[in-house]
Amino acid sequence: MHFDRGAFDDFIIENDVVGFFDKPVTLKSGRISHWYVNWRKVAGDAYLVDCLADYLLAFCRDLELNPDGFYGVPEGATKLGVISTYKLAKSSGRFAKGSHCLSMGRAKPKEHGVPADRYFVGAPSGQVVVVEDVTTTGGSLISELAKLKEAAVNVVAAIGLTNRMELASDGRSVKDAVNAAGVRYHALSDATSFLPVAYAKKAPGAEIGKAIEDEFNRYGVSPLTLLK
Repeated sequence: MHFDRGAFDDFIIENDVVGFFDKPVTLKSGRISHWYVNWRKVAGDAYLVDCLADYLLAFCRDLELNPDGFYGVPEGATKLGVISTYKLAKSSGRFAKGSHCLSMGRAKPKEHGVPADRYFVGAPSGQVVVVEDVTTTGGSLISELAKLKEAAVNVVAAIGLTNRMELASDGRSVKDAVNAAGVRYHALSDATSFLPVAYAKKAPGAEIGKAIEDEFNRYGVSPLTLLK
């Protein structure tokens, strides 16, 4: 199966992964926003995570990535990383004892020990694709990539479920920042694609639409038009 970006955008909207705030909130990046992407709404449902893993596997096939496993950035993508690795292993044709590692990262590293023990519950092995749920400026992803590098993990790509399409304070996009860290960055979805559809369906009002347009004029990789 090939990855269907339109179907994935629909998956985001239908499962309320994207939504709008009447009053702006402060994101993990420190920025103020009137809209959110919350993949935890999917992460708690076994069926939806199974569907999400299928999208991720199809996306990797289209990119001709052939990882031995996935590593989900703690804690937002941990479950997806484990389930995607399990599904990959089962379909690999070489599924056997010791063939694949189910790795998880520690949200808070242990104070002592080698990096493989301090940072992970089961260190990733082989060719690894790192998965993040949402990327804004890329700070948490780049920090996690540094830990993986310290542990000598072979990271072949970093994939975000959603790219908010914002620039960091230095003017770089997430893709530029991650690529500069020596890892190729890709995203299954980006805000400029699904936000107009979500705004039209959920109809949060012109005031919020104008506020989001202003956000993209200030921080966005490119402007976004919601109001017509």
